[in-house]
Amino acid sequence: MLQKLYPSVHFEIVGMTTTGDKILDTALSKIGEKSLFTKELENALERNEVDLVVHSLKDLPTTLPPGFTIAAVCKRENPQDAVVLHPQNAGKTLDTLPEKSVIGTSSLRRAAQLKKRFPHLEFRDIRGNLNTRLRKLDEKNEFSAIILAAAGLKRIGWENRISQLLDPEDCLYAVSQGALGVEVRAKDQVIMDMVSALHDPDTVLRCVAERAFMRHLEGGCSVPVAVHTLIKDSQLYLTGAVYSLDGSDCLKDTMQTSVASVSQEDSITADYVQHVGITAKNIPDSALVAAEKLGVDLANLLLCQGAKEILTVARQLNDAK
Repeated sequence: MLQKLYPSVHFEIVGMTTTGDKILDTALSKIGEKSLFTKELENALERNEVDLVVHSLKDLPTTLPPGFTIAAVCKRENPQDAVVLHPQNAGKTLDTLPEKSVIGTSSLRRAAQLKKRFPHLEFRDIRGNLNTRLRKLDEKNEFSAIILAAAGLKRIGWENRISQLLDPEDCLYAVSQGALGVEVRAKDQVIMDMVSALHDPDTVLRCVAERAFMRHLEGGCSVPVAVHTLIKDSQLYLTGAVYSLDGSDCLKDTMQTSVASVSQEDSITADYVQHVGITAKNIPDSALVAAEKLGVDLANLLLCQGAKEILTVARQLNDAK
């Protein structure tokens, strides 16, 4: 995308492997490290070995280390979760799979929601990159199906393996799922201005609200927190939920706010202000502030209803496993 925007600039792609890519035998929720998929990349940024790094935005903590910022959030792919069936179960859905069928997922969020929605199924951890998980599904008879992010399947060319997309009624998605974030050095204004052209305004506002919601809840991959966002007629709608590990306890609500620009003067902010780690100078600051406030307000609403207690117990039970 950048090459098309800046044809005279040479962009070199440097492949890197992170700690999260290497740990394939332990559920991410058990490891506890917040920068599993980012630390090595940020180290390279800090040493000026690279000028920008591209992440799945859901892997980036809601509070970045000092000196870094997310300078672009690209247009979001479908954020829904997808069911990939074992070939022998072709044509079935989670509803029609036999009793005690085993479903593989690496996510506490997915397991918590789906255990309650599909009580006839069993859920077990499955680790590895997408290719590894698909191979485990196809070559062994351990799993009847696995749950993956639809966006990841599309990006690696396996969209045809999607058997079922999970609607919000079945499974709310992870914060920022489906979006790519471009992280840069916060003081490198030349690079920041260059990559800011990749910002998709609707995706930025949705992800700011989602990240603010999770940060205020002090959530992460070790607790089941889920969201759904929508922008319609300049209104940003945020649904957020927290769950116990088995899905039996759930707090869920929806709030909305206007993200319309108040005036022409509001269209550009003069400073490089971060909103939950995202710098978006070319998006109206009033809209960014409103999106962040929406996430905080919804988190506060759930906290008043007992969300902290649910998440504390979920974290303790997960740590004790």
